[in-house]
Amino acid sequence: MDRLIYNSLSALKGAAAKQAATANNLANASTPGFKSDLSEAQALWLKGQSLDSRAAMSQEVLSADLRAGVVVSTGRALDVAIENDALFAVQSPAGEEAYTRRGDFQMSDSGLLTTGDGRPVLGQQGPITLPPADSVSIDNQGRVSIIPAGGDPTQPQEVDRLKLVSPAGIGATKGLDGLFRASNGDALPTDPDARVRTGHLESSNVSSTQALVDMIEASRSWDVQLKLLGDVRDLDTSTSQLMNLNQ
Repeated sequence: MDRLIYNSLSALKGAAAKQAATANNLANASTPGFKSDLSEAQALWLKGQSLDSRAAMSQEVLSADLRAGVVVSTGRALDVAIENDALFAVQSPAGEEAYTRRGDFQMSDSGLLTTGDGRPVLGQQGPITLPPADSVSIDNQGRVSIIPAGGDPTQPQEVDRLKLVSPAGIGATKGLDGLFRASNGDALPTDPDARVRTGHLESSNVSSTQALVDMIEASRSWDVQLKLLGDVRDLDTSTSQLMNLNQ
């Protein structure tokens, strides 16, 4: 009887974890450059002196779907989409180097170039800070140029170059903050072949339809396990009643 209870409890925890991952994906369906979380169920065998006869289920986010999202034209000078599998280098809240595909760049009041969610964008010389300018442009190689305030429009000045890195051969893992980091803990190498498209933005690769289907499946799994717990309770009650009759 207790095995049924623990198995059902394990399945309930798995369904809740899957719902959380799916809800996060659905909430970011319109976030530029977002890569959907991939959760997977694993069997965690309980170790002991006897045979391994029980396994709890663990439903965890193990990786991210790295497929590119749809690239749409925006016509905005600070919207940038990467053409290959490279990543933008940004500064994480902890101050370390992290990576993202989000290219909806903004310029803060202090001139700091950030992503749409406020992450400082890194260049070859660190966080990119732009002086007062009439206009800002980014070419297909990631060079950031400005027309200084009151300057000649035909004489743009290069300020820095976006740091575009490649995860090839090393791999990148996605953190809870939505940023990627090198799987080996080091910084990813710069990708000299990376190219970007200015005036374009990569959309999230989350399929809202599939996310809704996954949410319904997780909800049904939760209901099934709750019903199983109810059945176990009824069986236990019936067994107790039979034992009382025999007495």
